[in-house]
Amino acid sequence: MESESAGKSYGQILKSSTIIGGSSAVNVLMGIARVKVNAVLLGPGGMGLIGLYNSICQIAGTVSNMGINSSGVRQIAEAAGTEDRMRIAHTITTLRRVALVLGLVGALGLFLLRKPVCQLTFGNLEHASEVGVLALAVLFGAVSGGQGALIQGMRRMGDLARESIYGAVLGTLMSAVIIYFWRERGIVISFVAVAAMGIMSSWWYARKIRVERVTLKWKELWLEVRRLLALGLVLTASGLIVAGGAYVTRLMIVRQFGLAEAGFYQSASTLSIIYAGFILQAMGADFYPRLTAVANDHSTCNRLVNEQAEIGLLLSVPGILATLTFAPLVIQVFYSSKFGPAVEILRWQILGILLRVASWPMAFIMLAKELKKMFFWTELISGSLFVGLTYCCLRLWGLAGAGIAFFAGYLVYWWMIFFLMRRVTGFKWSGANLRLGRVLLPAVALVFGSSLLLPAIPAIIIGSLVTLAMAIYNFRVLRSVVGSEGFEFLNKGIRRLVG
Repeated sequence: MESESAGKSYGQILKSSTIIGGSSAVNVLMGIARVKVNAVLLGPGGMGLIGLYNSICQIAGTVSNMGINSSGVRQIAEAAGTEDRMRIAHTITTLRRVALVLGLVGALGLFLLRKPVCQLTFGNLEHASEVGVLALAVLFGAVSGGQGALIQGMRRMGDLARESIYGAVLGTLMSAVIIYFWRERGIVISFVAVAAMGIMSSWWYARKIRVERVTLKWKELWLEVRRLLALGLVLTASGLIVAGGAYVTRLMIVRQFGLAEAGFYQSASTLSIIYAGFILQAMGADFYPRLTAVANDHSTCNRLVNEQAEIGLLLSVPGILATLTFAPLVIQVFYSSKFGPAVEILRWQILGILLRVASWPMAFIMLAKELKKMFFWTELISGSLFVGLTYCCLRLWGLAGAGIAFFAGYLVYWWMIFFLMRRVTGFKWSGANLRLGRVLLPAVALVFGSSLLLPAIPAIIIGSLVTLAMAIYNFRVLRSVVGSEGFEFLNKGIRRLVG
C-alpha cells in the first residue's frame, strides 16, 4: 500500500508537471519566437531596452499586485476545501475587486512617476512617455493575475494551462506584428498587447467558474482583504527584492558597459529559465496548494518536498546539460551571431537554475506554513547578497561576472534554505535524492568543465554523450519511482491538457 501511495504521489507531481509544463512549453516556444523576432529586428541595443522596460513592469506590477495572486490562491483553495459555497463566493468576489483596485492604483502610480522612473533608469527623460504607457500593462497584468489565481485556487489545472497557452499565442502574434512595423517605437506597445491578450484569455476561463452572487458588507469585505494582504504584503516585499535586484543588475551593466551589453545579459537570462520554467511553474501551480494542506504534518511535508525535488531534477537536468553543451548554437539560433558574449553568461546562469530547481521545493515550506518573517528575511538577505555579488563579479570578470554572481547567489541560497528547513521541520534529503545527486552533480561538473577548458568539438562530443546517458538514466529512474499508477496519472494529465 505504501508503494502504491508513493507511486500515486509521484504521479500527481508528474501529472501537474505535464499539465502546467505543457502550457509552459507552448509559452517557451512563443517566447522563443518573440525573442527571435526582437533580436533580428532590434539587435542587442533593442534587447537591452526590452530588459529595462521589463524590469520597470516587474517592479510596478509587484507593488500593485501586493502579493494577492499567491495569497489569493491560498485563500480560495482553503475556501474550496470547506465546500461552503457562500465562503467561496465571498473570497472570490473580494479577490476580483481587490485585483482591479490595486491594478488601477499601481497603473496610476507608475503614470504619475513616469518622469523620475525614466530619469533613474535612462539618465534622461527621453523615454518618459513610453514608461507612462507601461501603466496599461501593469493594470492588465494585475487583473489577469487575479483571474489566474481564481482558476488555480479552484485547482482547475487544465483551464489554467489552456488560459496560459492562448494568452501566449495571441500575445506573440500581436507583439511580432507591432515590432515588425514600428521597431523600437513599438516595444512598449507590444508589452501592452501581450498583457491585453493575457487578460482576455484569463477572463474566458475564469468566467466558467460558477460563483454565487453575494453582497459584501464593508466589515466582511475588510476581513477578507486583511486575510489576503496578511501574507500578500510579505510576498510583495519579497517580489520587490527580486525585481529590484534584477533592475539594479541591469542598471549596473548599462552604466559600466552599455545598452548592448545589457541586451546580452537579457538574452542569457531569458534562455536560462526556458527549460526549467515548466517545472518551476508546476511547483507554484499544484505543489504549493498540496503542501499547504499538509503543512503541519512535518513528515508528510518533508516527503512531498523530497518527491518534488526528485521529479524536478530528473526532468530538468538533461535540458540543463544540453544547454551547457550547445550554448553557442543555442544563442545563435535563438538570437543571432551578434549575441556571442551571452554564451558565457548563459553557462553560469544555467548552473544557478539547477540550484533553483533543487532549492525551491524547500522554500515553499515557509509559504505553506505562513512563516512570514523568516520568508522575508531570507529573501532580503539573498537579494542583497545577489546585488553585492553582481557588483563585485562585474568588476572582477567583466560581463561574465553577472552569470557567475547568479550561480554563486543560488549556491548560498540553497545552503541557507536547507539549514533553515532542517530547523523548522527536521528536513533532510531522502536516500533517493542523495543517490541522484551523486550521479547528477559529477555529470554537470564534467560537461561544464569541458565547455570551459576544452576546444569546441571535444567539448560538444563529451557533452552530447553525457547528456544522452543522463537522459536514459533519468528516464529509467523516473519510470521506477512513478510506476504504473503514476503513469496513469500522467495519461490523465495529458488528456486534460488536450481536452
